[in-house]
Parts: sequence; C-alpha cells; structure tokens
Amino acid sequence: MNASTDIDRADPLPLWAQLLAILRRRIARGEYGAAFPTDAQLADEFDLSRHTVREAVRRLQDEGVVNRRRGVGSVVATPVFEQSTGAMYSLFRSIESQGREQRSDLIDLSTTTDAGIAIRLDLPDAAPLVRVERLRRVDGEPLAHDTSWLPLHLAQPLLDVDFGRTGLYDELARTCGIEVDAGTEWIHPMFPSPAERARLELGRREAAFLIERLVRAGGRAVEWRESVVRGDRYTFVANWSPTARYRSVLAPAESAP
Repeated sequence: MNASTDIDRADPLPLWAQLLAILRRRIARGEYGAAFPTDAQLADEFDLSRHTVREAVRRLQDEGVVNRRRGVGSVVATPVFEQSTGAMYSLFRSIESQGREQRSDLIDLSTTTDAGIAIRLDLPDAAPLVRVERLRRVDGEPLAHDTSWLPLHLAQPLLDVDFGRTGLYDELARTCGIEVDAGTEWIHPMFPSPAERARLELGRREAAFLIERLVRAGGRAVEWRESVVRGDRYTFVANWSPTARYRSVLAPAESAP
C-alpha cells in the first residue's frame, strides 16, 4: 500500500493537518530516528505539494519537535523531560512514566565520612554515611550525574543493591523500610566543569542545573543529594493554583545552604 493512501483527500481536514498528524505519530514511534526526511522526499512519498509539506514541517518546528540545521537538514529534536516542582519526585519514576528507559552507571557505592554532609543531615561530624554516585541515562544517553549521602545506620542495606535500573527511594523503602515524605530542593543554573561536560556529553556552551536536595522521612533527614542535570534535556514546571496566595520568593523557614 502506498503511503499516500494515509492522506484522505475527501476529508475536510486540510492536507497539511493530515500530514502533520501522520508525522507526529511516526516521530512518537521513533520511525525516523534522529534524521528527518527532506521536504522533497515527503512531497514525493505523500504525493503532496512542497507548499503543503512545508506548512506541516513548519508546525513541527514551532512545536520544537523538528529542528533545521544548516548543512544538515531537518533532524528530530532530542526530547526534553519535564519535572513538576512543589512535590517529592523520583527521577527514575519520572523518566519511566514518560515511556523512556532509565538506567544508571554505578560509579561509587561505599561508606564514608564527610563533616559538611553530616551537618546537613543533622548528624555528628564523624557519623558514617552511605555514598551512592550514579550517572543516570535515558535510552542510553547521559542525563544527570547524582551523588547521594545517607546515614549508614539507616541505609546500610543499600550497599547490597544493584542500582542499574531502579530508584533510590524505591530501594530505601524496600530494603530499609523508609518512606520519604518531605524535602527541599535548591536549583541553580551552572556551567559544568570540563570533567562534568565530558561525563554528560555536553558542548562547551551548554549549561546545566545543579540541584541540591535534602530529603526527610518522618521528620528526620535521610538523604543529601547533589545532581548535575543537562539543561538541554530537562526543564522544571511550576503549576499555580488560582486560589493560592502570593508567597515570598525566599522561604522564611529555610534558607539555601
């Protein structure tokens, strides 16, 4: 069957809109990979005019789905992952809920001491900690570099966990019986170091987020985390309620470290 039969010329929906819907479905299925057909190729495949094809492709560009690059042509844009603020979240669950596979390269899983981290966890300076360092990947590509510290007396069972494809909070609940229920995040824009750029496969002019997170369970601090997240692949979204009152930009109860 010729692909042009996907276009119904008796349909009152404009031809460009029909083509746009077809291209969206194909992109969602990953049919084009990173490359995208030229206008001439699409016009030939669907037996449409160049003008009609250009209108459909222009709308894909306006949506950020397709990018035109000089000397390369059109390419399918790398997906950006959205994360709502104002609630506890797991990066693992957030990514997998969007239909992508999240895996981690475990860089370090050990016990350590760190007086600066211990203070943030309301512990004595010499308190032993579990340190978990991971490179988080989405469909094989690096997205974030995470380092977490947890009190050893609460999180020792994590030392036996395979973190290849699981979430820290899932394992904290499963192996330690600890359900996280509150936390605070500080999000800063940053330019990564050369080592971080290489690890995250970022260009020299591409920025990232530094996310510092303090997590609690039942009122006690259970994790301090520092994450460097690719700015070109991740965005934070805040939802405002029409009934919410204005609030101070700086929370009076807690200040950033």
